[in-house]
Amino acid sequence: MLLILHPDTDKSAEDYRLTLEHLECLKGVSYRVHDIQGKQQKLTEIYLLGDTKKLTTEEISALPAVERVIRISEEYRILGRHQDEKRTTGFEYNGVHFDQSSFHVFAGLCAVDNPKNVEEMIRVLKEHGQQCTRMGAYKPRTSPYTFQGHGKNCLPYVFELAGKYDIKVIAMEITHESHIDEINEAMEKTGNPTGVMLQIGTRNTQNFELLKAIGRQKRYPALLKRGFGITLNESLNAAEYLASEGNANVVFCLRGMKTEAGSPHRNLVDFAHVPVVKRLTRMPVCVDPSHSVGNHDKDPGGVLDVVHAAAQGVISGANMVLIDFHPHPAEAFVDGPQALTMNDLPRFLEDMTLCRETYLKRQNIYQSGK
Repeated sequence: MLLILHPDTDKSAEDYRLTLEHLECLKGVSYRVHDIQGKQQKLTEIYLLGDTKKLTTEEISALPAVERVIRISEEYRILGRHQDEKRTTGFEYNGVHFDQSSFHVFAGLCAVDNPKNVEEMIRVLKEHGQQCTRMGAYKPRTSPYTFQGHGKNCLPYVFELAGKYDIKVIAMEITHESHIDEINEAMEKTGNPTGVMLQIGTRNTQNFELLKAIGRQKRYPALLKRGFGITLNESLNAAEYLASEGNANVVFCLRGMKTEAGSPHRNLVDFAHVPVVKRLTRMPVCVDPSHSVGNHDKDPGGVLDVVHAAAQGVISGANMVLIDFHPHPAEAFVDGPQALTMNDLPRFLEDMTLCRETYLKRQNIYQSGK
């Protein structure tokens, strides 16, 4: 059972205190409180767990701080839609809004290599009006002998350069709980010049202790990539691990499924699941065409395969694109062959804007027929 409190409920107010006192007296029922900061107001939701079938919605709705009550299903208790279109979706972070209606491009380095390339990448993004990027400091690799990322050593200059060019959010994968502390330390050392979205890679989608650690901290939002060898349902439940620990500021990322059926692409592109995730949950949905396609090949008309894949996701309603770029792909330590170049960036951004406009026009076709 889900309780949605009146907007901007004051937790020091009598109504809130009386509501919690009543909930604490319910036998066999526990509760968790989650705050959601929207564009204009703060909402508080309370999740009742345990033997809630005996409770009536009328009884709980009568509590002084409660606006309305929703019966929820077992799965995706926090992140699910639960057939309630009035629930707030998304979150605000460092001046950037993420929800199922927003759209952002996170173009950047799959793996940070040196300050020169980081600055060139970020500078060109700023010149083209972008406020987000991706920068990999920690890189889990299949082979123990390949480059694993510069780790905490590159964080200060990445953050400082992001601040210099007014980049608001950096998507950055972490592979261990200690990396959160390292990011915190570097952010404090550099004066908090930017923001970080903690990325959980496909290999760690079911690393439940890492998910819990990221969920316990509320400073940074999370970007969870779908596991490449598990079902969509299993991956959505991984996102629920984050939310159940207290951090519901989660973006879900589709990045292709590992199967030979996807050949010659690196993975089988799964972007038809964009509207499915948006229907089942309240999470903004991201697509990662770089790791789906994994090459820099073009069709006979000159359009890159990776751009075609990105377009499929955006025209299906994706709210975010995570894509590899590099100023000098031959110098890249990781995934250089699939990285787009600075010359590709203007056309790519124009294409994504066109695809986004097309999605909105498609949406209008069906909404006008209601």
